[in-house]
Amino acid sequence: MLSVLADENFSHRILRGIKLRAGSLDVLIAQNVGLGGSQDSALLEWAAEQHRIVFTHDRQTIPRHAYQRIRSRQPMPGVIVVSDTVPIGEAVESLTVYLECGTAEDFKNLVTFLP
Repeated sequence: MLSVLADENFSHRILRGIKLRAGSLDVLIAQNVGLGGSQDSALLEWAAEQHRIVFTHDRQTIPRHAYQRIRSRQPMPGVIVVSDTVPIGEAVESLTVYLECGTAEDFKNLVTFLP
């Protein structure tokens, strides 16, 4: 299973749903690792150093910083942007499939929007 960093505003209900469906989830939450309130660029840098895909609801700024990392050829393990209007069950289902079937290489240098 993939390793994930959930940004500080990501839904804990979705994370709990994934844990119930997948059994185990290697997820760290930004504020639990000292990244609460940090800038998006710092969050993405930390995620890259730890080889963790970022889960976020932020459609505005995190993708922009992720694309900047890609353009500047910095490591970017991937970002999955989940709309905060997606029903929780749908988000849980889609993210569980990504986590169980995907590999780290599948998400490298990729920003995925759900939906």
